[in-house]
Amino acid sequence: MIKKCLFPAAGYGTRFLPATKAVPKEMLPILTKPLLQYGVEEALSAGINNMAIVTGRGKRSIEDHFDNAFELESQLSGTEKEYLLEEIKKVIEKATFTYVRQQQILGLGHAILTGEPLIGNEPFAVILADDLCDCGANGVTSQMIEIYKKYKCSVIAIEEIPFTQIGKYGVISGDLIDGTSNTYRVTNMIEKPDSHDLMNFVEDRVDLNNVPSFNAIIGRYILTPDIFGILKKIKPGKNGEIQITDALLSQAKQGKVIGYKFKGKRFDCGSVKGYVEATNHFARSLENNNI
Repeated sequence: MIKKCLFPAAGYGTRFLPATKAVPKEMLPILTKPLLQYGVEEALSAGINNMAIVTGRGKRSIEDHFDNAFELESQLSGTEKEYLLEEIKKVIEKATFTYVRQQQILGLGHAILTGEPLIGNEPFAVILADDLCDCGANGVTSQMIEIYKKYKCSVIAIEEIPFTQIGKYGVISGDLIDGTSNTYRVTNMIEKPDSHDLMNFVEDRVDLNNVPSFNAIIGRYILTPDIFGILKKIKPGKNGEIQITDALLSQAKQGKVIGYKFKGKRFDCGSVKGYVEATNHFARSLENNNI
């Protein structure tokens, strides 16, 4: 049912300068594999073969990575290092890659709208490579597709975060569905709120200092194609950007957004701290598997 996955990959990666001056942040490696490849492999494991990537200036290495490298393959052919290219070659063989450039960096909503020609009129997944998730055999996108099959509307991945981190995320409120503990019918959402925003957002005016956590949106979405029409009408929000949160709120007001608290561990690789934590986590996994 979900055949395409959109990867917004046009951002500057300023938090990783000077490393990202010439290297796209999506190509920063966790051990020997770029962040974007982890995302593509997650999509493949969910049965998605069409990868639509929104790029920008200075991102040509993304296209080169997901292409054959005949000179390198020739050099390694017949040597003991030939196996090192097997993993990426399998990805290239299984997936089709299409690209479009985002001319201006105007927010996630704008990046998703830029990808419309690659998606067309069908539901699609969105993966932000910054959010690296380790969920074992059943990836976040696979889990969310099952939710989509049941409710046939947009699905967003959510995670409990502490109040001190609230200004970095979009935040949702909603009602648990069918007696579950991890699936919500979203009723409201707000992008990167400050304390004043939260006072208006929290309906019962609770003491924010006593709220231990909030359900925050992370970089995984299943979106229905009407999102494009909504995004075209959205006015710039916080920081002058077109926010996907504002478009999703329009759907949520019609009861058409599900928040899903996924099973697995997420690393915020858009921050140096999260990037280091992810590297250590996957390094320990290698050691535990004696690789």
